[in-house]
Amino acid sequence: MFLVHASDDDEPGAPPRQSVAMYLALQRAGVPAELHIFAQGRHGFGVRPGKGPVSGWPALCLDWLRQQGMLSAAAPDEQAAQHGALPEGSTGLAARYPQDRGLAQDPAVLFHDDFEQGEPADRWDMAYHRQNIQLTQEPEHVHGGVRALEFTVPQQREEVSNELVKRLGAGHDAVFLRYYSRFDVGFDQLGSSHNGGLLAAIAPDVPFATPGVKADGRNKFMASFENWRDDPATPSPGPLNVYCYHLGQRSEYGDHFFPSGTVLPFTYQPGDFGPTFVSRPDVTPELGRWYCYEFLLQANTIGQRDGRIACWLDGQLIADFPHLHLRDVETLKVNHAGIGLHIKSSPQRANRKWYDDVVIATSYIGPRTD
Repeated sequence: MFLVHASDDDEPGAPPRQSVAMYLALQRAGVPAELHIFAQGRHGFGVRPGKGPVSGWPALCLDWLRQQGMLSAAAPDEQAAQHGALPEGSTGLAARYPQDRGLAQDPAVLFHDDFEQGEPADRWDMAYHRQNIQLTQEPEHVHGGVRALEFTVPQQREEVSNELVKRLGAGHDAVFLRYYSRFDVGFDQLGSSHNGGLLAAIAPDVPFATPGVKADGRNKFMASFENWRDDPATPSPGPLNVYCYHLGQRSEYGDHFFPSGTVLPFTYQPGDFGPTFVSRPDVTPELGRWYCYEFLLQANTIGQRDGRIACWLDGQLIADFPHLHLRDVETLKVNHAGIGLHIKSSPQRANRKWYDDVVIATSYIGPRTD
């Protein structure tokens, strides 16, 4: 039996302790059971999308039912195709593989690199500015194991685009990218900077990088989970956002979606994320600290606005952008993934960023479990 309750349920006759008593009775009777009590949710939250972790209970229930053999294993893209609540926390693929050991063999995993073997670009298909890419063994710059990837942008005014890219064959309708990353303690950049993970759908006759060319439904769509900072008064590295090429984008150079719903440029115009959009606080990561980043890029059904981009930080859902129009042809699928550090100009100092424990999959991955 799967039990879910909210601590603030004030319905007479339905206190959370009743679910606890039921769970304990089921344990004594040897009946398989799982219990989740959320801090907030009140009574009758149902399966509708909403605010807070409680809205993720349907995904937890489906996973439990599959573990019990009551449901068949989900098809690779099934989880992402659901437009209800999204999973959170340690409920994804990584939860089944402590320290990610064996995770690469999971059927839903497309790629895994912990940078413990070989050279930096050995397992990737494209590498840009190789002279600025290296492996490090300095303990503070490594998340798991003994090695991690280091990108450096030298102190210079010229543009630098460090990046590793993995091709994903014919592509998928929905892809999750998880990675651990850490900014240098003194990281300082202003203006154009792509400094996180990338997921992209690129048509066969279109080059990988086509900045300034709008998405037209047939050529490409893409999303980059990154930080934006254009004012020295804004704490570095700036708030997290999704840099996106999509149908209807405001700028030929792409738009920035912030968790609050603000869209850059033309911030006076609200983003068109549909009636189910939930505004969340904007988040700025701390410099010098490792975080688990994960995001989903899900293509829309042809003729519908049901594309979606969702972002997690340390397993917490911090942004969800539904109601997106990303493509007009079925063949345009997510077929590239990457990590990088691009800075238009870095005259103040050399800037570094580290990556570790990268996973690309067709289901929610979640943080490493140790």
